Amino acid sequence: MKKVYFVWKVMCYIFIFLVLLLSCFYLYAYITPKIDIHNSNRIVMYDMNDEVFYENTSTTSWVKLSDISKYVTWGMVATEDKNFYSHGGFDYPRIIKALYSDIVSHDLSQGASTISQQYIKNLFLTFDKTWERKIEEAFLTFELEVHYTKDEILEGYLNTINYGSGNFGIEEASLYYFNKHAKDLSLAEASIIVGIPKNPTYYNPIYYYDNAKKRQKIVLESMVNNGYISKLEMEEAFNTELNFYGEKKSNFIVSSLYYKDAVLEELNSLREIPKSLIETGGIKIYTNLDGDAQQKLESVISEEMIDTEDLQVGAMIRNPKNGAVVALIGGTNYNESEFNRVTQAKRQVGSTFKPILYYAALENGMTASSTFVSEPTTFFIGNDETYSPTNFGNQYAYKAITMADAIALSDNIFAVKTNLFLGTNVLKETGNRMGIETVLPSNASLALGTTEVSMLDFSNAFSTLANSGVKTKANFIRKVTDLDDNVIYEADYSEELVLDSRYTFILNEMMSNTYNYDYIDYASPTLLTVSGLLTKKYAVKSGTTSSDYWTVGYNPDALVLVWNGFDDNRNVDSVSSRITKRIWARSIEAYLENREEEWYDIPNGVTATIVNPISGSTSDLSIKDALFYVRGTEPSYTIQSIDDILENEKNS
Repeated sequence: MKKVYFVWKVMCYIFIFLVLLLSCFYLYAYITPKIDIHNSNRIVMYDMNDEVFYENTSTTSWVKLSDISKYVTWGMVATEDKNFYSHGGFDYPRIIKALYSDIVSHDLSQGASTISQQYIKNLFLTFDKTWERKIEEAFLTFELEVHYTKDEILEGYLNTINYGSGNFGIEEASLYYFNKHAKDLSLAEASIIVGIPKNPTYYNPIYYYDNAKKRQKIVLESMVNNGYISKLEMEEAFNTELNFYGEKKSNFIVSSLYYKDAVLEELNSLREIPKSLIETGGIKIYTNLDGDAQQKLESVISEEMIDTEDLQVGAMIRNPKNGAVVALIGGTNYNESEFNRVTQAKRQVGSTFKPILYYAALENGMTASSTFVSEPTTFFIGNDETYSPTNFGNQYAYKAITMADAIALSDNIFAVKTNLFLGTNVLKETGNRMGIETVLPSNASLALGTTEVSMLDFSNAFSTLANSGVKTKANFIRKVTDLDDNVIYEADYSEELVLDSRYTFILNEMMSNTYNYDYIDYASPTLLTVSGLLTKKYAVKSGTTSSDYWTVGYNPDALVLVWNGFDDNRNVDSVSSRITKRIWARSIEAYLENREEEWYDIPNGVTATIVNPISGSTSDLSIKDALFYVRGTEPSYTIQSIDDILENEKNS
């Protein structure tokens, strides 16, 4: 009996303590400044011409609760938070249950968020599921509840949440999906829209109609269970045939939403920006987006990929001089998939890794006319392991070819021989020096691009080559201000000279021969099929794996990268490679249209010599081209194959 009394007494003390603690929280929340729900978490993004291209909450589309269909408010409360009007911001029984599940499972995957809590989460830049973040959100929820009525909270929530396809707020969603104002939505229309925020892509009714209908049924059943509508009304609404509008204002570029997501990723990494937008009352982000370039890139991709079911794309345009990303497309359709294949996907880059290798070779004593024999080769790479790469289509020269020819024809045997000749650590170190942040392995196959890298990370190396050896970091944001134009952050375009401009020039010259008919030999230069589309001089390289096609190329004014493949890593066919090359060629030409052609000045200490670009001979000039050399390394006699040199050293 004493034990029962003791337990009862302890429970009473705990209860009193919790009541006092919660009272203190509410009192503290009451004396704190009032949150401005109309501006908190408001993000306005501007392009390079300071024109708005994205707003997550627009003051012009904010509608009062009285101007929102009752079916929307009923559906949202019934589905998301049935006790919304009776709790003080927290549904304690649900929290206790979720907390228990989190502790047992050792993660924070279970949630019991009320509408008030979800609204507060929307006021944060990130959605980290950490205890610190949850505690901070809890305090802010108290503040929200004591300063605003339930109707005001619900109004703010409905006007700020994400309804997919770049629509934030119920009015934008209503106009986009049904071409009508929020107050005019029917039960059938409202129950569709209410279901979208749970997963704005998966439940988008235009692209995933079946998913949206399943979610609509859940919303309607919740409304029936909570007494808002009858079963008959539910059945009529569910069976109503709906017509979707699916259009936004004419100057809206759907693909810019991928750019928007990349901007937010960079924003999250900036220490200068407060963790919560509540302190700043909303921000303006001035970006490097070139709207015209984005539109052209989107148009080219749409035209070239019109009959390519399931084939995906990633593409970006970057200014080599300062690292600014001016256009980006992370997939064929943002509304179908928000996954950004430029910033989030990591893929093997194939032969597009070879320019990094050949820069390292030039820096370590090889020249444009250094030769290796191109033939089927098995390499012994230690520990009784062998490596037997093949050339595309099993095409081999069966003779010594130059580095210049190997680049133009993308000879794999030459590349692996070069990598092993230098020592595999050299290529790894060179890639990281150029700006690749991915951890690169030290192995023979790195020369053929077998390591997975994101396009954004990979672009750092090519930007360094395009900028004559000066490394800049990829960036999307120029500056960030609050809504009163007070500067919070301004980009620092730092530069670092990491490569020798003499060797970058020589490499860039060699890469301009990938679409040169004079280099046709046992195989053809890899970009010949798009040579007719090019009006300017470019350094360009294509790359292929079983599941990836890449084309990367540049001049002093622009760096363009294009990837095509399937998200499930299915094999790609040869037709897709032509699409990738055409997208690259048309995109860089469209971006540089009406600009004067720019190319690199010959650096001091670099000279040109007429040689046979395939054999390296200075006497047999049946085929001839001017290759560039650091003065003192240019050939004055017929070049001897490095294979022959190594064999002679071995025999002696």
